[in-house]
Amino acid sequence: MGAHALDRDLAALAASARAALVRRIDASGAWTADPGWREAFEAVPRHLFVPYYYVGVVGGYERRWGESPDPRTREKWIRGAYADAPLATRLRDGELLSSSSQPSLMAMMLAELRVRDGDRVLEIGAGTGYNAALLAHRLGDDQVTTVDLEPEITEAARSHLAAAGYHPVVVTGDGARGVPERAPFDRIIATCTLASVPTAWLAQCRPGARILSPLATGLIALTVRDAGHAEGRFLHTPAYFVPLRGTGRPDTEPAHLDGIPRPARESELFRFLLALSRGSLEPREAYALWEREGQPSRERYGITVAGEREWAWLDSPEGPYTWPLR
Repeated sequence: MGAHALDRDLAALAASARAALVRRIDASGAWTADPGWREAFEAVPRHLFVPYYYVGVVGGYERRWGESPDPRTREKWIRGAYADAPLATRLRDGELLSSSSQPSLMAMMLAELRVRDGDRVLEIGAGTGYNAALLAHRLGDDQVTTVDLEPEITEAARSHLAAAGYHPVVVTGDGARGVPERAPFDRIIATCTLASVPTAWLAQCRPGARILSPLATGLIALTVRDAGHAEGRFLHTPAYFVPLRGTGRPDTEPAHLDGIPRPARESELFRFLLALSRGSLEPREAYALWEREGQPSRERYGITVAGEREWAWLDSPEGPYTWPLR
């Protein structure tokens, strides 16, 4: 049969499941900032970008794929492809290398990217190609560039995109270096977690460009002033992504928390502060600050890039609470 050539019943199921996914994303409010993304999610078939994926089972992972000889497995594959959930798409020695992100989170990030007609967008982390397809549907193939370090990933993404009828520029390379030959960009969106914002990205942006990236279990939205300066605050939502390969693994695991009250240990916001201030604050110092400042929400934190310096801050880039990121 082939994952790209569904029989009539599966094709009908895919269409119905895609419509249900769009309704779920709509109800979540994910694209409230830019409802124009609804049409892209209605049009782009996610199942073409996940011809197989892995689901956790006792003792490891189970592979679901569109070419299974078992019709019940093929039906599970279609239903899973349109679940509002992340899908593991590439594993190596039990480690997750690539995934298709949760669609509602993708929708929220795309809406927060605040694209305009004519914008040139760089995506860091090609993944399955699904996000690049959504961008290409909205902006046009030539306006979208996606880059990934792994040739296997870019080759697969290019194949998935072509099967869906999209042809953005897919580059194999180090995402931390950007794609200078395709610059300047109006928007950069990363689908992998960073430890700090690469300076190369700023140099490839037009003044006023927007950068949206996962960092320290959150999403930072930066406005670029010029090639050496950018600043912005975190969005309200938590975000967990595969780390950007080639830059060292961001350390987002919680520190040793002996002596920290259980409510704080279990608080996602406190763990965000720990990840953001790691190397600068001991857990008890972070807890004292967190309590003193009223358990601050993510939107109170931000990042400033100024030349070779980059730091995170609470409430103000000038302090008193700042932490170097590099």
